[in-house]
Order: sequence, then C-alpha cells, then structure tokens
Amino acid sequence: MSATMIKEFRLPDLGEGLTESEILSWKVAVGDTVTLNQVIAEVETAKAVVELPSPFAGIVAALHEQAGSVVEVGKPIVSFEVDDAGASPSGAAGSGEAASTESTAETAAKREPNLVGYGAVVEKSGRPARRQRTFDESAAEREPVREPVPFVEQPAVEPVPVVEQPAPLAVPNEPVVEQERPRSTPPVRKLARDLGIDLELVKGTGPAGLITRSDVQDFAAGAQPQLAVPELAPAAASAVGVSAERETRTPIKGVRKFTAAAMVQSAFTAPHVTEFLTVDVTPTMELLTRLKASREFAGYKLTPLTIAAKAVLIALRRNPTLNSRWDEAAQEIVQFNYVNLGIAAATPRGLTVPNIKDADRMTLLELSTALSALTDTARSGKTSPADLTGGTISITNIGVFGIDAGTPILNPGEAAIVALGSVRKAPWVHNDELAVRQVMSLSLSFDHRLVDGEQGSKFLADLGAILSDPATVMTMI
Repeated sequence: MSATMIKEFRLPDLGEGLTESEILSWKVAVGDTVTLNQVIAEVETAKAVVELPSPFAGIVAALHEQAGSVVEVGKPIVSFEVDDAGASPSGAAGSGEAASTESTAETAAKREPNLVGYGAVVEKSGRPARRQRTFDESAAEREPVREPVPFVEQPAVEPVPVVEQPAPLAVPNEPVVEQERPRSTPPVRKLARDLGIDLELVKGTGPAGLITRSDVQDFAAGAQPQLAVPELAPAAASAVGVSAERETRTPIKGVRKFTAAAMVQSAFTAPHVTEFLTVDVTPTMELLTRLKASREFAGYKLTPLTIAAKAVLIALRRNPTLNSRWDEAAQEIVQFNYVNLGIAAATPRGLTVPNIKDADRMTLLELSTALSALTDTARSGKTSPADLTGGTISITNIGVFGIDAGTPILNPGEAAIVALGSVRKAPWVHNDELAVRQVMSLSLSFDHRLVDGEQGSKFLADLGAILSDPATVMTMI
C-alpha cells in the first residue's frame, strides 16, 4: 500500500529576471484533487498574466498565500498531498512522515522544471537563495523565513514590538500600553509609507489579522481628506459629472510599473531622433480592398497595419542598421539577421509590446494570421513572457485613435520604432492636379547611436514609397 507525502510548490522564476509576482486568483481550493499540469492559479508578472500549472498530481493540502498577495520568487505558495510508492510503511524505521521530509528536502535541492519556467536556485540548506529586494528596509523590519508545515501554514509573528509613531500622551489613572507593530508584509509596509498611511489605523483582514495590500488600498480610498465644497443634490451631482470620491488612487504595479520603468530607461539612455513623412496611401488602400475581395484572403483580417507591417519588413532589407541593438556591457553593436516585429498593444492592464518571431520570413497571409492572434491574445491578457521579449523593431498604430503623428519612445533594446498615423481624406496634388486622396503620416524614432540621419531617412523614404505605390516593391527585392 503506497504512502502519502507532502510536496511543496514554490513560486517559480518565470524566466524574466523578476523577483516577485502577484497571485491574481486561485483555480483550486484545499481538498481539491488536481492532475499534472492542471492550471492552479493565475499569476501577474510585470509583463503578463501567466497561468500557473501544477507540477504534481495529488490533493491540495494547503494554500500558503491569498489571492491579491505579492509573493517573492522561491517562496512556498501551495502544498500537495501525493502518493509515494517508495515511502516506508507506517511504524517502520524511517516513518512516512520522515520519508516525506527527506523527499521534500531532496526535491528542494535542485531546480524542478515546470511549464512556465524553473524554480528558484536552491542552496544546500534546502531553502531558496533569496533575491535582493527592490526596496530598502533595515534588518529589524525583515520578516523571518517561514518554514513549510504540513497542510496549514502558521503565520509568522514578529516578536519585537516596535512603536513607529510617537507614543501617546499618558492619561491620568490610565497606564500607557506599548502597542505591537501591526502585522504586514514588507511590500505592504512600503505601500503604506508611499501612501502616507499609518498601519496602526488599518484593520487587517488576512489570516490572524494580517494587513494585506487590499486593506491598505481600501483605507487609502476612504481616508483621503475631503475639501470643503458645497454639497450637491444627487441629481445635480450627476448632471455635472461629479464623482462621489474626490480622488482615485491606483497602485503602480504590474504592466504599468514595468512600462513606466522601461520608458524612462529608454528615454534617458538612447538619444532619440524622430522624423516624419506624410504620404498618399490611396494605392495601398485600393490594394487592400482588392485583397479582401480575393479568394486567397477570404476569412482573413486585413487592415492597413497588415500592409504597413509587411512594408516595414521589406524596407528593413535595404536598411538593416535599424534592426540592431546597442550592447553597452559588451561595447558592441548587435546586428540582427532576423526580425522579431513588435506590435504595441493597448490592453486593460496597460501597454504591452508582444512581438512576432521571424516575421521577415512570413508571407502576407501568414503575417495577417500572426497579427490577429497577437492582438487577440494581448487584449485577453494571456500573452506569454516569451512573446514579450526578444523584439528587434516595433510598430505602434496610433492611427486607430484618430492621431496623425507622434514621437514614439523606443522599446528598450531596439534601434527603431515606427508610428502609423490615421488614414484621412485630404486635398493632395496628384498628377499635377489637386485631388482628394487618402493620406497617412509616418513617424520614425531611432537611436542615434546606432542609426545615422541618412540611414533613418532612407528607411522612412523606402517605407513611404512602398505605401504610396506598392508596385515599388518590385524594385526593392
């Protein structure tokens, strides 16, 4: 008869160099039976929402973290009760419990592969090597590492009482009682400091009164000072669009936090240059209409972005310097001999730039299919980390918002980005006569360390030539 043992699953490194992730939701509960690779949770990294598969088949014994909590890579998040055919029988030397502990330690001594990456590197002690935190706190504020326990995790209690605020004045006949510091995690304490909130005033709703991020956010939403303004009747307030709250505060995290850091790094690292070109794209729009009506493209989604993306790929063949990267550490210029085409996508979680791998090898039909799949996946928040890294050049389609031109910021690690403006009818000189034509403005930002003005200008001119007369491609390939 096989024995059972407790297997602990630690939050894996998703291969993005991240130190923590937020558990958005659990797909299982304690007592549920799960199969190998069954999705057990949704985890949000700085770039994407990732479905976390189970590395074991068995019964969920304990969930060590709540939904909404930010967890460091390498910390236990769930324990499973699994069968162990090789475990010693109960009562024999080396009981089932001892065998379980030994096996668990042996398992933790190496990295275990799973569908989304590898577990944290584990030291000889059996505990994961701790990564450097992204904030600075004294050693006295750090919480002890919680040891894994079967089935139920006992919350760690910080033994040293600390008074973070000035001690209250003594009231006659009432002794002054030193209060223990409210229980919370380091990220939650940092959030409270950033929002100027005293944790003594926040009621914890987590296990054993633990103060969670949601508790701090809810307190911040309801504790903001209100300005003295005349009260409006509900009907009047609705008429003038006055919200019930004077301010709305949203924590900076996930995609928004990653995008902000990346854009600041790019803007202050790479010397940006932006050039503009307005072209008559009437021939391209006519080509698009013919392709949509053709049998070959029946059922496929064709847009101006599809044609523009193909034009960018063709123009890169003649101007390869725009498909490169500046390697500061190695002091080298990396020339890419392939194109991973990034497409900026606006999603409910913020801006992401997934890329199409080896887009330069695709036909127009294949590119159309890849673009449709990319945008659908991005909007659903299911873009994989692999699709968000490794881009070589990007396109941002600001025309869908009715914008003509802009100065896009480079995606970090890339030499150029193209912004496509809206297609508008406008008066244009065509065949020496004034006519109403469909025009588009193109914006090109490039890293001036890698791309000279001549190279950037030639690329933009080639792109404009293709879109104003698709037959020009015959002279370029």
